[in-house]
Formats: sequence, C-alpha cells, structure tokens
Amino acid sequence: MTVSKTRDMLVDVARQLFARSGVDNTTMNDIAQASRKGRRTLYTYFKNKNEIYLAVVESELDRLHKILVEVAAKELPADEKLLTFIYARLDAVKAIVFRNGTLRATFFRDIWRVEKVRKSFDLREIEIIKKILADGVKEGVFCMPDVEITALVLHHALKGIEVPYIRGKMGDNISQRIKRRDNVMNLIFNGIRIK
Repeated sequence: MTVSKTRDMLVDVARQLFARSGVDNTTMNDIAQASRKGRRTLYTYFKNKNEIYLAVVESELDRLHKILVEVAAKELPADEKLLTFIYARLDAVKAIVFRNGTLRATFFRDIWRVEKVRKSFDLREIEIIKKILADGVKEGVFCMPDVEITALVLHHALKGIEVPYIRGKMGDNISQRIKRRDNVMNLIFNGIRIK
C-alpha cells in the first residue's frame, strides 16, 4: 500500500470508529487494531488522536469540496447554479454529519477546533461562490456592486444556517421545502427592500 493510501485508510478507519464510539471513547490502539496496522504505523502518520481527528474532519471537508466543485462545473444559468449550489451544499453537509454518527456531537461541541481546520475549506468555497457570481454578472443575470463581498456574505449566511438545516428546523416535508426554496430565492435575488 502506498503512503497516501495507507494514510487515507487509517483516516477512514478512525472516522468509522469515531462515528460509532465517539472520539473520546476511541483510542489510538483501537484504530491500529481496526486498521490491522501496528501502532508504530499509526504513529508514523499521526502524533496523537487529536491529529487523526483533525485529519478526519479535513477528509470530510474535502468530500464536501468535491461535491461543490461538481455543482459549479454544471452548465446552468448562474441563478439556477447558485440555488443548486446552496441546496447541494446544505444537503451534503447534513449527509456528512449524519454519516458520522456519534462524531457529529463532537463537531458541535468542539466547533472551534473544527473551525480551525475549516479555514482552508472556507477559502476554497468562497472562491467557488465568487466564480458563480462573477459568471452571473458577465451573463447579465446578476447585478451587484461587489462580487467579493457578496460571496463572503453568502458563505457566512450558509454557515449560519447549517445547524438549523441539519436539525430539520427549516422544514422537512415537501410543501415546506418548496416554500423554503421560494423564500430563499426571493431573499437572494430580491433582498430585503425598504418600503
């Protein structure tokens, strides 16, 4: 097995153990045994459990980034691409959190450690949003004074609604989803207007 494949395998084994038993209840020895690698091999790649936990978070963010890049590459008008991006992103974050079972409690409890790892992802995501917005301006679909600031605002707004979306606070039945989509479209494309 190559160095990269071994590391990826260790990260995935750790993710599965963290998801099943929680980070606090999983030891480096558990990971070594479950991966059928010796502790020496595990410590070759990771100094401690915190380091492997951060690698798990990073691998999940890489998974999310791939999904977002695929959406951004679609041949769609900019307005439809932006909405597709927003919902693909929210659904992917929700799926990743649920895929990780017990680990999701650690994500929410230890948000600052996750945020530290997330900085690189955030920058990549902002670039994707900026590209969608800039393409929309070029196509004549969007009109905005500053694409960069708009991308930052959208990025932070999406981060802000992740937890309510994951927890199902934004409507889960079909009529609520349609109503939510209409409201999101209205807010993004029309903003809040003063009478």
